Amino acid sequence: MLVRDAMSTVVLTIGPTHTLRQAAALMSARKVGAAIVHDPDAGGIGILTERDILNSVGLGQDPDAERAHAHTTTDVVFAAPAWTLEEAAGAMAHGGFRHLIVLDREEPAGIVSVRDIIRCWVPARRQVPA
Repeated sequence: MLVRDAMSTVVLTIGPTHTLRQAAALMSARKVGAAIVHDPDAGGIGILTERDILNSVGLGQDPDAERAHAHTTTDVVFAAPAWTLEEAAGAMAHGGFRHLIVLDREEPAGIVSVRDIIRCWVPARRQVPA
């Protein structure tokens, strides 16, 4: 199975000046664990994850004052739609992260997460009669 078969095409894109609270609210509303941060002034595309927001709050930083750009990962590993899920999982395991931005022709086409891969690899639970 390929990344294109598992990735979410519902991609949340935010700007670098969004506050962490704004980012968290948007991520929660869309039920996603990561947002693409588009910052043309800083070289393009980064990713902000729920873990980044959690780390900031855990340090006592104000989510209404902290901006996405200060917590964005810019050294991003990108996946291609034609990667196998094994390649994507290997990149995640090697890099220690749970989300990959999927690029198609240099443009974001989706995000694939560990959860997406697990959903493909583990058959749906069957309902057992009571």
